[in-house]
Amino acid sequence: MKTKNSWQKVLLTVWILKISILGYAQLDTVDIYPAKKEALKYLSRGETVEKFGKISDAIWSYAELGLQEYKSSRLLEETLKKEGFTVETGLAGMPTCFVASYGSGKPVIGILAEFDALPALSQKGRVASREALIEGAPGHGCGHNTMGTAVTAAAIAIKKSMDKYDIRGTIKVFGSPGEENLISRPYMICAGLFDGVDAVIDNHSDYKFGTGYGVKGSAMYSVIFSFHGKTAHAASAWKGRSALDAVELMNVATNYLREHLHFGHRMHYVITEGGEFPNVIPNVARVWYYLRNSDERIGEMYRRVVNCAKAAALATDTEMEIRCLTAIHQLHANKAAAELYQKNIELVGMPKWTEDEEEFARQLQENLGAEMKGMPENVDPIKSFSGPFTGGGSTDVGDVSLIAPTATIVFPGGVPGKIPHHWSSVACNYGSTAWKGLNAGAKAMAASAIDLLTKPDELKKIRIEFEAYSKEHPYKTFLPEDAKIPLDINSALMQKWRGKMEDLYLNYK
Repeated sequence: MKTKNSWQKVLLTVWILKISILGYAQLDTVDIYPAKKEALKYLSRGETVEKFGKISDAIWSYAELGLQEYKSSRLLEETLKKEGFTVETGLAGMPTCFVASYGSGKPVIGILAEFDALPALSQKGRVASREALIEGAPGHGCGHNTMGTAVTAAAIAIKKSMDKYDIRGTIKVFGSPGEENLISRPYMICAGLFDGVDAVIDNHSDYKFGTGYGVKGSAMYSVIFSFHGKTAHAASAWKGRSALDAVELMNVATNYLREHLHFGHRMHYVITEGGEFPNVIPNVARVWYYLRNSDERIGEMYRRVVNCAKAAALATDTEMEIRCLTAIHQLHANKAAAELYQKNIELVGMPKWTEDEEEFARQLQENLGAEMKGMPENVDPIKSFSGPFTGGGSTDVGDVSLIAPTATIVFPGGVPGKIPHHWSSVACNYGSTAWKGLNAGAKAMAASAIDLLTKPDELKKIRIEFEAYSKEHPYKTFLPEDAKIPLDINSALMQKWRGKMEDLYLNYK
C-alpha cells in the first residue's frame, strides 16, 4: 500500500459482507437476554464493523506517540459525542486525556481506552515482509489503534442497549494517553478521575482471545538521571568535570548491582544526551532508566539505583538531579471479573478467517521463522497468573486494578508468531483481521458491561473479592511527591515525523 488511494481500495473489499461474528442468524439461536442481544446485534451489522474498522485504520495511519495523540483522541472523542456521550477533555493535566460518560447513578462501569503508537516502527499494513511506509517514523506496534476503537464501539453499543431497555447506571470511557510510556493512569488516579468507579474492563489486542486473573507483570519506575559538570578542552581535561563520565560510571555501578537483585528484575537504559564533540568535555549528560520488579521489591531497587547515581556524581565531582516520569504497580486482576468476562468471550467466539487472511498469516510466520499454523481457531481458557515472580512487561493499568476491580479482555486480530513492538505487529494492526479482532473485543466488552449493569449479584461478587483484597493490598501511588507529567517527552520526535506522515493519513469522516 503505497498511497492513500490504495489503502482506501482495501477498505472497500467484499470481505466486509462476511465479517459478522455472532451475527443475526446465530444470535437468534442462542439464549441471550434482550439487553445483551441488542448490543451484540448493533456490533454485528456490516456498517458498524466497517465504521469502526475505518476509525481504527485512521488512527493506525496517524501513529501518534504518547501524549501527542491529538488527532487520535479527537477522533474518538467526536465519535462518542455524536452518539450522545458527555466528553470531558484535557483532564489530569494532559491535553489528550478524556473521559466520556453516559447514563447516571450507580453502578459506574469504566472501560479503558489507549491510542498511542511506538517510535521507529513504520510499516505497510498487511505486508508480510519489512517495508516501511516512512523509514524511521512511528507505527502502531502494540495495537492501541484497535484498542481505543474497540472500546468506543463497545461503549456506543452499551448506550444503545441502555436507552432501549431503560438500564440504570453509568458507563465511562477513560481515554488514557501515553500508555507505552506508562504515564497517564497514575496521574489520572491522583486527579480523582476514577473516584466512584465500581468495576473496570481493560482490553488489549493480540492474536489470542481470553482473559486471566492474579498478579501479572512488573511494577516500574521510569527515571531520567541528569548530571551537570564543567566544560573544558578535552586535551586539558583537568580543568573540566565530565557529566558523561558520571553517566558511564552510574551505568557500570548499576550493571554490577544486577547480581544482587532478585532474578525477576529487569533494568534497561539509554543515554539520551552525552555531549556534542569529542574535544569538548560534556557539561550535561543524561541517562533514562526503566526499572522493573515486583511491587514489594521495586522501592528498594529504586533506592539502590539512586545510590549508584549519587556515587557517580561524587566520584566525578558533578551535580546530579532526578526526574521521575512515572512509577506504576503490577497488575492485580480480579478473579470474579475475569470469570464473568470469560463467559462473554466464549459467547462471542473466535472470528472466522478468510483464506486470504490465513495466507497472509502463513507468509508472515514464514518470514519470522515462526510455526506456519495460520490464524487461531478457538478462544483461550481462562488463565491464573500464579507461580513465582519472573518479571516481564509493565502496564499502568496496574494502578487502576488496585483502586477498582479490573480484568483484561485480550482480543484477537494479530498473527500468531508476530513480535510485540515490532514491524510485524504494525502489519497486523491494519485491515481485515484487525477489524474482525476489534469487533470481537468490542462484543465481549459490551456484553460484560451490560452484565455488570443489570446483574447486581455478579457485581457484588466482584466487589466482595476486591474489598477483601484491598485490605491486604491498599493502594499507595509510587509517584514521588514532586513528580510532574512529562508533556514534552515525545513532542520533538513527533514534530520531526508528523509533517512527513500527513500525506498518508486516512482521515475518517
